[in-house]
Amino acid sequence: MVDLTTTYLGLKLKNPLVASASPLSEKVDTAKRLEAAGIAAIVMYSLFEEQIIQDSLRLHRDLSQGTESFAEATSYLPDLSAYTGKRYNIGPDIYVENLYKLKNAVGIPVIGSLNGVSMGGWLEYAQKIEQAGADALELNIYNIPTNPAMNSMDLEDNYILLLKAIRKIVDIPIAVKISPFFTALPNFAQRLVEAGANGLVLFNRFYQPDFDLETREVVPNLVLSTSQELRLPLRWIAILYGRIQIDLALTSGVHTPLDVIKGIMAGASATMMASALLKYGIDHAKEVLNGVQDWMDEKEYKSITEMKGSMSQQSSARPFVIERANYMKVLSSFEYRFAP
Repeated sequence: MVDLTTTYLGLKLKNPLVASASPLSEKVDTAKRLEAAGIAAIVMYSLFEEQIIQDSLRLHRDLSQGTESFAEATSYLPDLSAYTGKRYNIGPDIYVENLYKLKNAVGIPVIGSLNGVSMGGWLEYAQKIEQAGADALELNIYNIPTNPAMNSMDLEDNYILLLKAIRKIVDIPIAVKISPFFTALPNFAQRLVEAGANGLVLFNRFYQPDFDLETREVVPNLVLSTSQELRLPLRWIAILYGRIQIDLALTSGVHTPLDVIKGIMAGASATMMASALLKYGIDHAKEVLNGVQDWMDEKEYKSITEMKGSMSQQSSARPFVIERANYMKVLSSFEYRFAP
């Protein structure tokens, strides 16, 4: 019998398939269905920094009605319902309450998720998430630097300070979900380890807005991932595995059994899925896990542990292939044919 168990953030998981942050974790019933389908852990939908700020400003308004300070301040905050629907336009305390209910309804690990870039109310709500029973905390660092005066080191330093501050006040494991857009990603990853991170989630998807030319407005445009997006996190996990002493999770592009297998062989401790579950339904998780087990049986792998990192750069007989040699090989392998 194939052993699918793995360890991520110090948590023993029955298999490497984790439901990443999405609307699927909004309701207890849906969370139970995820568990029944074989999902090994659930990352709660994110609590956004903007929600914490809105909550604070709402309190400030109530305490200082008649002043002029609040009206201007609110104009800088987005109406979250206009972008994501009512589901993300809830107060942070409701998020904590929902996490508590979900944690007490399922038997698999539940990971809280904070999405933001500044200190804000992160410290307070990191503690509340821990107190609600979360098994771990995922810090989703989502920031588009637009100020030419801010350099890359300043940006990284801000992230490190945030992580250190949260690490001081919570005891549960912390994973940091980052984007691929760092000049020297392995160095930044190592700095996160030294600041107290227990895991890295690669990578955060930056949802790009679109332009409505009729209304001349910037509009949201969420596009679900495909397996093609697996390649970027796959490559970096293969590079980081063994070099950085931290658990690695692969997210973005996990849709099929082979996607999960590739992630594990690159060095991931967990593979995270959201788009495929939203697109094909929750029971798709069963098909994926059955496919993983069938493939491992066929190839005579006895466990996830045996397979993990076997195709990482560290384990490769030709490690340069993952770097520029692969880049050159891809370009030279393309055959262009003129249409008749």
